[in-house]
Amino acid sequence: MTATVFQSIEARPAPVRTDGLVAWSRANLFADWKTSLATVLIGSFLIWYGLQALSWGLLRAVWSPTADLCRVEGVGACWGVVVEKYRLILFGRYPFEQQWRPLVATVLMLSLLIVSCIRYFWKPWLAVLWVIVLSLFFTIMYGNTLGLSKVETDRWGGLPLTILLATLSIAMAFPIALLVALGRRSNLPAIKTFCTVYVELIRGVPLISVLFMASFMFPLFMPHGVTIDVLIRVLAGITLFAAAYMAEVIRGGLQAIPKGQIEAAATLGLSYWQTQRKIVLPQALAMVVPGIMNNFISIFKDTSLVTIVSLYELTGAMSLALNSDADWRPFKIEAYLFIAAIYFVFCFAMSRYSLWVEKQVNKGKAR
Repeated sequence: MTATVFQSIEARPAPVRTDGLVAWSRANLFADWKTSLATVLIGSFLIWYGLQALSWGLLRAVWSPTADLCRVEGVGACWGVVVEKYRLILFGRYPFEQQWRPLVATVLMLSLLIVSCIRYFWKPWLAVLWVIVLSLFFTIMYGNTLGLSKVETDRWGGLPLTILLATLSIAMAFPIALLVALGRRSNLPAIKTFCTVYVELIRGVPLISVLFMASFMFPLFMPHGVTIDVLIRVLAGITLFAAAYMAEVIRGGLQAIPKGQIEAAATLGLSYWQTQRKIVLPQALAMVVPGIMNNFISIFKDTSLVTIVSLYELTGAMSLALNSDADWRPFKIEAYLFIAAIYFVFCFAMSRYSLWVEKQVNKGKAR
C-alpha cells in the first residue's frame, strides 16, 4: 500500500481590484509607458495652469469695488466689477429702487421649476400652480396694480428675463413640437406638407433672423394702430424656432418604434390618438430624452440673442453695465466669467436632471 504524501500548493496572487480610483487610474492613465508619459505631461501642464488660475482668480484678486485698485500692477482678477455692477447685471434697466420685484419674481419662478421637477408634485394641481405663479410673475414685474408702479417690458432685463424667456419658450415649444412631429408622419398630405414646410423653413434660417423679423418686420404687417408688445413677439419667435428643432428630435423617436406595435394596436381596436398616447409616445419620448434636454439647454443659452432687439437679458445687461462706465470697461473678463458661472449652474442642473429622467423612464429595460 502506497503512502499518500501531502504537498502544499503555492499561494496564488490576490486578484487585482477592477473598481475604485486606483484601478481606474491604472487602466486609463498608466496602462503602459506611452499612456503614463502622456498623463504626466498633461497632468503637469494642468497643475501648472490651475495654480496660475488660482493665483489670478483668488490669491491676487481684488474684491473691493474700486477701479483704481484693479489697475495696480501685479494684481489678479478684479471681482470688484461684479461687486459694483451685480445689480445691473442681474436686473438690467429695471428701476433701481424697485429691484426687489424682479428678485421676488425670479425666486417664485425658480421655486416653480424646482417643484415641477420633483416627481412627488406631478399632480393635476401643478398646472393650476403654473397659472398662479406666472400670473404673479407678470403682476410683480409689470405692476400698475396693487400699488405697484408700472414698469414697461422693454425695461425688464437680466436674469429674470432670461429665466422667463427660457421657461415659457420651452413650455410652449414642447406641445407644438409634438404635434408637428406627428404631423410630419401623417398620411394626410396637407398636414404633412404644412409641417414639413414649417420645419424646413425655420431650420433654414438662424435664430437672429427670426428675432429680427419678429421684432422689426412683423409690426409692418399689422393693421394701423395695432401693436403687440416686443416681449411677446420675441417669445413667439424663440418658441417657433425651438419647436422646429425639437420636432425633429421627437420624430426620430417616433421612427424608432416598430411598425408591428402600431399594427397590433389597430387590431385591438385602438384609435389613432389612443395608440399614440398609450403605446407610441411613451416609448418614443423615453428614447429621445437626451436630445430633448439638449434642445432645452440650447434654448436657455439662445436667449442671449434677444439683445439685438433691445431686450437686455443676462448677457445684454452685463454689456450694458460695462459699456456705460468707462472705469470698469477693461474688466469684461471677470464679468463674463460671472455670467458664465450662472449659465453653467443652470445648464449643469438641467443636464443632471436629464440623466435622472432617463434613468426613470428606462427602469423597465434594466436587467
